[in-house]
This record gives sequence, C-alpha cells and structure tokens, in this order.
Amino acid sequence: MTVPARVLAVADSDSYLKWTAGLLDHLPEDWSRRLAVVRSPITPSPEQIRSALNGTGSKDPAVVTARGLVRVITEHRPDVVLLGCTGPVVDTLSAMVLGRSRPVLVSGLPGISVPATERAWRFRSAADLFIVHSHHEVAEFTEIARRMGLPGRVGLARLPFLAPAEAAPVRDRVVFATQAKVPVERGQRESILLSLAALAERRPDLRVVVKLRALATEEQTHRERHSYQTLWDEMVAEGRVRAGLLTFDAGPMREHLAHAAGFVTVSSTAALEAIAASVPLLVLSDFGVGAEMINLVFADSGCLGTLADLERAEFRDPDPAWCAANYFHAPDADDWVGTLTDLVRTSRGGALPVPTRLVRRKGLLAEPKARLRLQLSPTMVRQLSGIRRAVRR
Repeated sequence: MTVPARVLAVADSDSYLKWTAGLLDHLPEDWSRRLAVVRSPITPSPEQIRSALNGTGSKDPAVVTARGLVRVITEHRPDVVLLGCTGPVVDTLSAMVLGRSRPVLVSGLPGISVPATERAWRFRSAADLFIVHSHHEVAEFTEIARRMGLPGRVGLARLPFLAPAEAAPVRDRVVFATQAKVPVERGQRESILLSLAALAERRPDLRVVVKLRALATEEQTHRERHSYQTLWDEMVAEGRVRAGLLTFDAGPMREHLAHAAGFVTVSSTAALEAIAASVPLLVLSDFGVGAEMINLVFADSGCLGTLADLERAEFRDPDPAWCAANYFHAPDADDWVGTLTDLVRTSRGGALPVPTRLVRRKGLLAEPKARLRLQLSPTMVRQLSGIRRAVRR
C-alpha cells in the first residue's frame, strides 16, 4: 500500500525531460506531482519541450534557475525530489537541495545504460534511489554501489515511453534516429547519409526521415560535432546527392514510428521505442559494436545490420529472449514505486541516511562556478566560455 506523497521533478534537457515526465505518469494516482525545467546551457527550446512531453500527462513546466528551484522546494516542501538531469547538474543540485531540507532524492538514467559506469553513480551518489531499466542494469549498478560503499538503492522501471501510439493506416517511412555522440567522424556520418539517399532512390514508395534530436539552433543533452542536416546541405551543394531525397524532422519520435515501415540507428534508445511499436529495425554495426559506440547491449539482439542492409531495406525483428532480459521485462517486475514508497516512510520517520557526495571539484571557485552555470542565461554562459577560451589561447 502506498502513502500519498508530494513529488517535485526537475529536468535539464530534452531527453531527460521526456524520461522524467514519463516516470511521473507512473506514480500512484493520489500522489501530487510538479514538473520544472532547470535553466542551463542545454535548456530545451519551447518546441523541444512540447515534443518531449508529447503523450505524457505533463504540460507547460516552469523554467527556473537553480536558486528559483530551491525557493520552490522551500515553499512546497516536497517529500520526493526527482532530479532527471545530466550528472554534473544532479551533483550541483543535490548539494543545494540537501542543504535546505531532506526530501527523498531520486535520480537515474533516461535510456540504455550498458555497460554501467562508476561515473554515472558518482555524480548521483547522494541519491536514495537510482532508477534504471533492465535486470541487466540493476545487477551492474547495484554491484557498483556496493563496491563504492553507497547506501542508495537501485530501482527497476520499464522505460516510460515504451508505450507507442496507435499505428497509422499506412506505414511508409524509414526513420533514422540520430545520436549526438556516435559515430564521431564526419566521413562516417556522410556514409550513413549516402546509404539513406541510396535507399530513397531505390524505394520511392518510402519516405526516408532523418529524425533529429534538435534543430541547428537548438541545444541537446550531448554536443554534436557534425550535424546531419548541415552535412546533407553541404553534400547537396557539392552535387554528391540529390536534393529532396531525405526529410529532416525534429518532431515527436512516437508519431514517426506510428508511420514507420523500418527504423535504423547507430545507437539510440529510440531503437527500443521501435521494438515496442513493432517496427522492424537495424542497429548499424559498420562502425563497431561496443561500449564506445553505446550499442554493446544490442550485440545479441538479432537487430545488428549494415549500411548495405539499409540500402536494401532489410530490417530485423529482435530476439524475444533478448527483449525479456533487456528493457521488455514483465510490468510486475518493476519495483521502483514500491521502493520509493518505503523511502518516503523512512524519511517521515527521520531515518534516511546521511547523503553522500563523491564528486569533489578542484579549486576554491569550482563549486560556485558550477552553480553559476545554472543561474546565468544559456547565452551568457556560452559567451563567458568563449571569452575564457580566448584568454587561454
């Protein structure tokens, strides 16, 4: 039996906002919930916010500074603070939040987290509950916590956005989900675009869509060195490809998948959304399969394929046994809400452990600088970073 609780959830980027809003939808109905976006250099645009919240019960979250967030916590005194943010921001906000009150602190990761890393736990070392999304991840992160001597518990939650919209009457799209971090090299990204163009030439019955995480003027969770849209425009100008073959769109992934006949990525949590939507897929192996490509978890999935497979529209269905072990466990295996309920009871009894912070930034001004990044406007942060780089040169 749950106990009614007040939950304040905080996100800092588009991917974390999508994840955080989805988790809120799975809380008990009698729990109150608020959602806010903390201002930072990667604050999502209004359009990104609308896209991230598509299909969730959350609407119009307030965008606040870190100091404004502390004021909200002081005024509303939530039982639970869910920090759905990138690691450094979680660490900074943890110190600010726990310096004023002692709510149950929850954090986690918004997608595929194999292999588990100490770094992810280190930034979230003050968390009472660390949420991940497969039995595989629970085992690895629990072992890391034991090795690091952290009291925080690891909870299992099915990824909240693995509930696709109803399929469209006609499935006539191939959707390529980009990933900001991989592949790194310009030439590798151009080879993907060339194969997508070849598919579009060969299959005029299919609309080939490059699903962007952000437009050129928008920020995203991870910095992207070579924008696919910019590369494509340059390739068109050079005469290497024909204009109009590909469509670039940053709309909600669930809407694209509802129309998709096939899906392709190098590494993206959206591959799991495709599986949930019963869309055959390819996880490209041309650039390697491993931790550095963030696709190690797909090694035994039955979904690996090549650019040549993509050009022939030869997509795969995943292995059912792999699905059961990775992200598609039975719903009743989820234990994070029960664990959170226990922690709320413990908190009300005043028995939560003293929080741990493992990150120690170097220099007297390191902590103030980390907080300042969450106080200044993103534009000012970028300007100051540019000045600092110029001074160093």
